[in-house]
Amino acid sequence: MKVKKTKNTKAKTSKKGSKKSEDPMVKVLNMNVNADNPRNGFFELDWNDEFVNMLKQHGYLGSSDEEIVDRWFQTLCRTIGNEQGVDSVASGYVQINRTPDGKTEVS
Repeated sequence: MKVKKTKNTKAKTSKKGSKKSEDPMVKVLNMNVNADNPRNGFFELDWNDEFVNMLKQHGYLGSSDEEIVDRWFQTLCRTIGNEQGVDSVASGYVQINRTPDGKTEVS
């Protein structure tokens, strides 16, 4: 699974030119599934700085915004799996690769 920021969301400005306070925001722009192995795929996400700041305040760390959001997304996926009764320990081997362009590949 890969998480990639594809847009550069900027704070909205009012008509007077001052920046408005924004709520934390993340959205899924695209989801792709590997046709040869549907257990693999990736999500393209967009988020704002406020979202990353919220994650930092809740203990998520990383060397980049992408890494912080990726760690949150992995936690979210594990939580969803646990709620659905998926045993992540017995579900097999998971290989996580960080690519030079900041993506995470999980297979």
